[in-house]
Amino acid sequence: MANLTQVELQNLRHLIGSHETSYQKLNTYASQAVDPQIKQMFTKSAQDALNTKQKLMTFLNA
Repeated sequence: MANLTQVELQNLRHLIGSHETSYQKLNTYASQAVDPQIKQMFTKSAQDALNTKQKLMTFLNA
């Protein structure tokens, strides 16, 4: 994989941080939800955000 420019690296860090924030918030919402369907929706969305964050982090390790 080609080396990342400073701008690409900055954008990647921003995206990773945004997905981490989303993951944390969605987990909090899921823990507070009473309705099982809403809880499931938040839990799935949190997992999706975490998966995306992990995929983006692979660019830092390449």
